[in-house]
Amino acid sequence: MRSSVATQQTSGAPDPGPRGGRSSRIRAGRYGATISRLAPIGIAFAGYLAVSIVLWWHAWSTHPTSVTICGCGDPALFLWFLEWPAHAIAHGSSLFHSTALFHPGGINLLSNTSVLAIGIPLAPVTWLFGPVATLNVASTLGPALTALAMFWLLRRWVRWTPAAFAGGLLYGFSPYVVSNLALAHLMTGVLLVLPLIIACLDELLVRQRRRPVLVGGVLGLLIVVQFFVSTEVLVIVAIAGVAGLVLLVGYALVMAQRGLVERARHGLTGLVVAAGVSLAVLAYPIWFALAGPMHLSGQVWPGRGIAQGAALEDLWRPASLSRAAQHLVNLSGYQGSTYPADQYLGLGLVILLGVALVIWRRDRRLWFFGGLGVVAALLGLGTRGPSGLPWRIFADAPIVENVIPRRFMIVTTLCAAAMLAIVLDHVHAWVRSSVRAVAGRRVAPQGAGLAGTLAGFAAGLAVASAALVPVAQNVAASTPLTTQAVKTPAWFVDVAPHLPPGQVILTYPVPFSGLQSAESWQALDRMHFAMAGGGGPEGVPSRAGKERAGFVVLSAVSFSGHGFPPPTAEEVDAVRKALVGWGVTLIVVPDPAGRPGYDQGMDTPSALGLFTSAVGRPPRYADGAWVWGDVQALGPPVLISTEDFGRCTTDQVWRSGPQGVPACVMTATRSST
Repeated sequence: MRSSVATQQTSGAPDPGPRGGRSSRIRAGRYGATISRLAPIGIAFAGYLAVSIVLWWHAWSTHPTSVTICGCGDPALFLWFLEWPAHAIAHGSSLFHSTALFHPGGINLLSNTSVLAIGIPLAPVTWLFGPVATLNVASTLGPALTALAMFWLLRRWVRWTPAAFAGGLLYGFSPYVVSNLALAHLMTGVLLVLPLIIACLDELLVRQRRRPVLVGGVLGLLIVVQFFVSTEVLVIVAIAGVAGLVLLVGYALVMAQRGLVERARHGLTGLVVAAGVSLAVLAYPIWFALAGPMHLSGQVWPGRGIAQGAALEDLWRPASLSRAAQHLVNLSGYQGSTYPADQYLGLGLVILLGVALVIWRRDRRLWFFGGLGVVAALLGLGTRGPSGLPWRIFADAPIVENVIPRRFMIVTTLCAAAMLAIVLDHVHAWVRSSVRAVAGRRVAPQGAGLAGTLAGFAAGLAVASAALVPVAQNVAASTPLTTQAVKTPAWFVDVAPHLPPGQVILTYPVPFSGLQSAESWQALDRMHFAMAGGGGPEGVPSRAGKERAGFVVLSAVSFSGHGFPPPTAEEVDAVRKALVGWGVTLIVVPDPAGRPGYDQGMDTPSALGLFTSAVGRPPRYADGAWVWGDVQALGPPVLISTEDFGRCTTDQVWRSGPQGVPACVMTATRSST
């Protein structure tokens, strides 16, 4: 045995014992270092997720597959946007264009707020649990991941982890984010890509420690993702990026920094790579959005006055909603009685950041984010600014004309969150070192260190509370957010899933009237039928084409504050032409009894009378709905006098039974002939 051992040693064979132990220690050390790096991120995410669950507690504590913000207004549209990618992937349909809405022309999803970068990854959730669950998952994970991305970014600049956590909390759960998510505006409420873009720009333009080609490639892919979340936010980021670049270059020139040419070459290389990657991937989607089938051109919302921005004082003074504004919010989908002031950051935070600029005036980061935040706030004023500036510089540019100025609050909030984290880091470090120095003269070094740590933590917590409590109070007034059970009419639950292929339904209320609940009915039915019309920017009269006259009449009978007058022969004819032009095969009017107010049209009796007149025959009432089938085979129009129409749509006739109004209309036309 000794000889064999000696032979093994002299032959140069490896000795597995010591080397294996050293290798294990190295691996264990690397593993421990990885855990130590990831642990704060995991803990932060757990904290953010807990806050988000509290925000959406009414959905998660009841039934998250059927309870969400609302099955009406903008949430209904986003339920549709989340259902479509799952449907398209399962059936091999286009992700960019669909004729399920606005049949037969369809809808260009890339010209809309279709949030494909959210709907596609969450398609498995939609397949398993439906679009309501998907909306709840997106609305819950959105702010948590947004806050986490900001936390990760801020840890590049601050040493004290709680400072980064506070900055992430402000950014991910700001009143702006919460108010947008309350309306299911995922495109402006899920902002996790922005901090990652800033991290890449920081690496390319400031730190320059990694290869510019690699960082530029990552930046290009992030731009692609943001394009499929929100093109509007991408434009806002581009404008803010140009402003930030001007600030950086201006500072470098004033300070005459060395190696400016080399640094510029490094940054420019990365930016060129980012542009090349993003344009290569987005060339076709950009064309599709700007020139593809059913694309939108010019102002997306013509005549809506979107250039009217926020008031500057809204940053420190929470603006309460007027009764008209609250009604508009409820119509848009959020049914709660309170709604966060979306522009609000709080007087405490504004004062703190202003004082910090004086105390730590040599910190270039504070001046950079302060300057960029002010530029974004001025752009957010829109036409409220002095002489409309600086918004007028961009307002008339193509694509930019559709940016809502107050959404520059995205950038202002991000800058405020970054400044807050940097200030808290300064406060913590200064108090800790000061207390440690004083205590070191009186107690042992170990006791002095503990005293400094505790004092620094207390000081940071106090400053963070002064800055964040007003913001938290604004959001807490609406927390948990109000949710509703999405109640689909019985006909769409029991009958619609069994329709033969190729059916095109016109619902009442029509979805282009502003009452968009029918889109949620279609989404929850898993797209078993196509629909005439839809919500969003296509649902404006100027885009109705040759069916515009019928479009206007149907909108008025669905949602009109002045009531619907008896239709004229011209209006009945316009509706008939619209039915033919849209290829409608079924008209479905759910019984409003027991339905939420936002699911009902303004004048169901008049709608029954109008459809009876236009189709030329009465409907069949079954499964809680009036249904006209085989609409393309229209009978002769039923034209009755104004007096008879008014008599047939009175409350007395309406309450006489399901066939009261249609039978009265048919009887009136027979008696008149």
